[in-house]
Parts: sequence; C-alpha cells; structure tokens
Amino acid sequence: MLDAVIVLETQFYYAILALLLPFAFLLYRSNSRYDLFAMDAGLACLTFACCSWLFVSAESILDEGWEFIAPERGIQVSLLLWILALESVRRAGGTALFGLVALFSIYPMFADKVPEIISGMKIGLNETAAYHVMSIESLFGLPFRAFANLVIGFLVFGVALQHSGGGRFFIDLAFAMFGQVRGGPAKVAIVSSGLMGSMSGSVITNVVTTGQLTIPVMQQNGIKARTAAAVEACASTGGVLLPPIMGSTAFVMATFLQMPYYSVAVAAAVPAILYFLALFLQLDAYAGREQLRGLSDAELPNVKEAFEKGWYYIAAFFLLIILLLVMQREQLAPWAATGCLLASHQIFGEKFTSAAFLNMLIAVARLLVELLAVLAGVGLIVGALSVTGLSGTLINDLLFIAGGSTGVLLVMGATTSFILGIGMTVTAAYIFLAIVLAPALIEGGLHPVAVHLFILYWGMLSFITPPVALGAFAAATIARAKPMLAALDAMRLSSIIYLIPFLFVMDPDLVLANGITAAVFKLLEVVPAIYCIAMGTQGWLPRFGKLNILAALSLIIGGTLIALPDLAIIGINTSEVGLDGLGLLIIALGLLYQLFSTRSRKD
Repeated sequence: MLDAVIVLETQFYYAILALLLPFAFLLYRSNSRYDLFAMDAGLACLTFACCSWLFVSAESILDEGWEFIAPERGIQVSLLLWILALESVRRAGGTALFGLVALFSIYPMFADKVPEIISGMKIGLNETAAYHVMSIESLFGLPFRAFANLVIGFLVFGVALQHSGGGRFFIDLAFAMFGQVRGGPAKVAIVSSGLMGSMSGSVITNVVTTGQLTIPVMQQNGIKARTAAAVEACASTGGVLLPPIMGSTAFVMATFLQMPYYSVAVAAAVPAILYFLALFLQLDAYAGREQLRGLSDAELPNVKEAFEKGWYYIAAFFLLIILLLVMQREQLAPWAATGCLLASHQIFGEKFTSAAFLNMLIAVARLLVELLAVLAGVGLIVGALSVTGLSGTLINDLLFIAGGSTGVLLVMGATTSFILGIGMTVTAAYIFLAIVLAPALIEGGLHPVAVHLFILYWGMLSFITPPVALGAFAAATIARAKPMLAALDAMRLSSIIYLIPFLFVMDPDLVLANGITAAVFKLLEVVPAIYCIAMGTQGWLPRFGKLNILAALSLIIGGTLIALPDLAIIGINTSEVGLDGLGLLIIALGLLYQLFSTRSRKD
C-alpha cells in the first residue's frame, strides 16, 4: 500500500521527517505555559506542512533540479524548514550543537571572506537554503538516510528491552554468574552495563538505569563510592563500543564506509574485547589490593531461576545477532527481534499495562526525535562543506598543516574528537569528523575502518575524562561521590582506552584487516601487554601484592612498549622486536627492584 504513495526514495525521507520532526517542538517545549504551547504546536504544524509540500513536490524537485534552481515557493519552504530544523537542533541537541550547526549552515554565504585555508565558493542565501533542503547532501544527507533506513529499528529495540525489564534480567544473570568472584559486584556492572549500553546507545541513559541497581551493591561490597561510580561510567561508555549493535553510530559508519554493517561489527569486536578485558583485569587487581571478596551464595540469585525468568531476552538477542551477522538482514533484524521480545514478554513475563506501553512509546518518540534533530543538524554542516567545495580541499589542507606526518594527524584527530565529544552527541561528533578528518587520515595511509573506529573511540572519551566526564558525573550522583574524584577514577580504570585506538589504527590486524589468523597472533602479543598495564595502573600484582611506584611504572611503560606495533606508518623508524625486548627488560628490572625492596624491608 505504501508503494502506491511513496514512489521515490526521497519521498520516504520527507515522510520520516514529517512524522518525527514536529515532535521536537512538542516533546522539547519552550515553556510549560499554555500560551507558549500554542506557539510550539504552531511550529510543529508548520514543520509538518513544509515536509508535506516537499513530499508532494518530490518528483519536480528531482526532475527539474530544484536544489540548484528552485522556484519562489520552493525557496520560501526551504528557508522556513531550515530555520525550523535549526530550532529543533537547539531544543533537542543543546545550545553548543546549535551554535556549531548554525555557524556552519550559513558558512556558504561568506565562504570567500574567511582565511584562505578554510575558504570556499560563495553562494547566496536562497541558493544555500534550497541546497540544504532539496538536495540529498545536506539536511537529507548520509546521516539522515542512515537513520531512516537502519537506525530507527535498533533504537526501538533498545527502548523495548529497557522497558520490558531487560536491564534487571541482565543484572540478575550477571550476579548469578560473577557475583561470587573477587570484586564480583563490579564485574557484574561491567557485564550488565556493557550489554545494555550496546543496545541503548546512550552512556548517560545507561548509567542512570543500570547504575541505580549496580552502584549500591558495589558500595555494600566495600568498593569506594567514587570507584563504584567510575566502574559504572566506564562500563556504560564501553557498551556503546560493543558489537553487535554499538548504539546507533555503527550503522552510520557502515553507510560512510559503504560496507555491510556486519563487517563494521566484526571489525569492532577485537578493540571492544581488549577494552573490557582491561576493565576486568583492573577491577580484579583493585579487589586483590583492597582484599575484597565476592558475595555469598545466599546473597546471589540462582542461575537457573534467573534464566527461567528471562530466557526470552536472550532469545530475542540471539535472533537479532543471527539476522544481523549470519543472514545479513540489517533492516529486518531489529523489528523481528522487537516483535519477538514484546510478544514473549506478554506471554511469559509481567504483561505491559496500557500506561507502561504508553511510557515506552513516549520514550521511543523522545529518543527518535532527539537523534533525528541532531542528525539533521549535522547534515546541514555536511551540506555546507559540500556545496562550497571545502570538504574536497580540506584533505590537502590538513595534510599540509600536519607537515605530511600521519602521527601529527592522529594527535590532531584524537584531540578534535575529544573536544567535539564534549559539546556534541557521540554520533554528531563522529559524523562531523568522518567528513572533515577521516579522509585526510586515510590519505595518510591508514586503514579506513580503523580510522573511523579511532574517531569514534576518542569521541567517547569525553564521557569519562575530566573536566567534563558527563558519564562519571551522572554515576557520581547515584553513588553520592564527589564528581571530579569519580571522573579521575574512571580515567584511571579506563586508561587502556586511551591507548587502544592508537594500537588498532597503526596495526589494522586488530580490526581484522588481514584476517582472523593475523589478529590472533597480534592478540598473543597485546593481551599480556594489557595485563601488565592493568596491574601497573592499580599497583598490584598476584604473588607480589602491592607494588611500589617504580615497579608499577615499569609495568605500565613496559606493557605499552610491548603493545606498540611497528611505528614506521607514523614516520618513526623502530623495530617491533626491539620495542618488545625493551619493554620486557623494563618490566624485569621493575619487578626485580620490587623483590629486593620487599626483602630489604623484611630484613
């Protein structure tokens, strides 16, 4: 039936915008006053009318090239929708993102007035508006198309999982499996928050939902409030990097790279495993140093009972994985998994009440509208760079600034990703840098998938790194800890995440660029190195106990040298064997010093 109405692909995108964007003015109100509600409702109706006009005019827009030469009515609608899109970005994405989008979206009108390195072709107001709204390179560009074609279904699945009690089930199952081991509650937080973070795609949402359950139990187990908050923040941040879903950014990444989604998920698997392995090891060392024990059997749920209560969550998750990775049905997968989950929950679980179902729908609407507004805004940035030709010349400009050094470009990329991650959502920051920075890094000889993952990882770091560290601050509120201390603990716990992106971008074996065998051999070198770094960061090692400062530093420095690949790709002539040998020597000297200093104290 829809095929009879939607003839062109662009009509589908106009319809999605018409159905969702008006809610940005109703869900993100300007004020609670009734008279201002009338204004918000008017803006929503105006947005719907503009999108409807585009829907009806879609064939003429395409056939007559209105994106370059639009009629007067087309220009009027374009100007109006441009302004409405900016206002939706301000409401849903915040002032910082709005300022960035607004500045870039008007950039084509003064592109010839800026410094030469960022100058471009100037076009007028009407032409800029028409290009933004009626081309498929700006408002309806790649970020929006990825959202409309793939992302919506996965966001719906994540919300359905949360509202049907999936978070509680995964926490119970994790407690049943890991609660009895040393530092068990913290390891439970890693498992449960990592899984939920992968599906929700939001660090803050995940911290607030799972943290309410995991943080109090960690504190009862003797873990300091600041450390409990840090654990939750690190696990939730890592969840967004964890396949198979990886929030929503992975689907946009697959569209950028023009490759199947499952290929992105497989490539991201090894870095994510290394990150969570490092978290586990650091928490085990922390528990050993603080002499923490696991929970008793009486305090833990039974594995069989936990599984019997929520087996259908795992069934829905496996269905999703099979459809995604085996059958490669990216568009069908989330809808089938959501249908399976909701039907099973109604039959075997606690049935949804009408109020609970309505709350779930509102949560879905909020999430979709927020991300749509943000992606539409980022699309405006992409469109401005495209129409002025700046996106094409920026590659050479960045390479010139870096002096042709890939290493300098990587540092520039890491710094820029981190800064943008502070003021923008992860997806928005990633898309912006995928357009502006990724081509220059790829031109410098780096692997495309590794480059895009590098940008994503560094964009995530703002959630756990002072001075902002929103994920750590949210967790600190639950734990009643000092936010900055929680952020510093999170930074230490997740220290390996600052190194991992440099490892896989310089050695693409870690993103399976050269097959599984090469990745396995590389892991045989990297995993022991990560073990050393984790133990050194926590200052504790089995059989040695608490380490002195020199021994701890030797493990961190030596482990880092062992983990590093051949640095020739960034212009540094080194031997990987030489780095490994030097790393082992430093570790050996540090541990020998630890042994002698321990014996001298005993004597």
